[in-house]
Amino acid sequence: MAFFIPLFLILMIQPSNASSWPPSPGYYPSSKFRSMTFYQGFRNLWGPQHQRMDNNALAIWLDSSSGSGFKSVRPFRSGYFGASIKLQPGYTAGVITAFYLSNNEAHPGYHDEVDIEFLGTTFGKPYTLQTNVYIQGSGDGRIIGREMKFHLWFDPTQGFHHYAILWSPKEIIFLVDDVPIRRYQRKSVATFPLRPMWLYGSIWDASSWATEDGKYKADYRYQPFIGMYTNFKATGCSAYAPRWCHPVSASPFRSGGLSTRQYMAMRWVHSHYLVYDYCRDSKRDHSLTPECWG
Repeated sequence: MAFFIPLFLILMIQPSNASSWPPSPGYYPSSKFRSMTFYQGFRNLWGPQHQRMDNNALAIWLDSSSGSGFKSVRPFRSGYFGASIKLQPGYTAGVITAFYLSNNEAHPGYHDEVDIEFLGTTFGKPYTLQTNVYIQGSGDGRIIGREMKFHLWFDPTQGFHHYAILWSPKEIIFLVDDVPIRRYQRKSVATFPLRPMWLYGSIWDASSWATEDGKYKADYRYQPFIGMYTNFKATGCSAYAPRWCHPVSASPFRSGGLSTRQYMAMRWVHSHYLVYDYCRDSKRDHSLTPECWG
């Protein structure tokens, strides 16, 4: 005897993963910019003995003797900066794997910085992706971070995923696999980085704060801790470009901003995976972060 099951009942009894993945942003900025090899755009900054090429991907690692870092050969005043990154599985507490913009070497103690940082974790717990923006003063004793932290809708240790920063004179947009996860707008000169910055990547021991505010430290029984980087993108206006160089956009609009579909995808990420927002932290002194008020 044959049975006919209506389609709507099939859909009701089948498990759905629709809530586990963000809606399509409808626009994919990573496809708009050319990739480069590591040696075309970067050089080792420190820990050269902890850095190697592995099947067209750069591996950098931390052990008890050292970490490692790299730096772009050119500074930029705006642009799209991305890399496909794969993280170390297992126990990685205390370890930071980072991809970021900074001018710390040009302005020590009074620098700007735009961070994507992966905060290591303990067994069975997810990585935290921390985004941060510093403006003219990180490291001078009056550190004002603008952290937003996220978990991810995938396991970043199981494959490469593309992480990017879009920095223009009026906004900073952080993206994961082309999905915008954060938009930081320029609301005043005092709260926005405008000086040229270089692009960096690094892996290092931040046991004092990285994992649950320093509760769990780096454990070198699990060394080496490896970060893999490939598919590098660094496109935009270098510090040496003519004044008419037009900043790139992360949306279909040349003027910047985000499309309606991109906003929908970002709101989905915030509702499902945002775990910390500095503007909502009642313990923070928000007189130091006036952009939080609109």
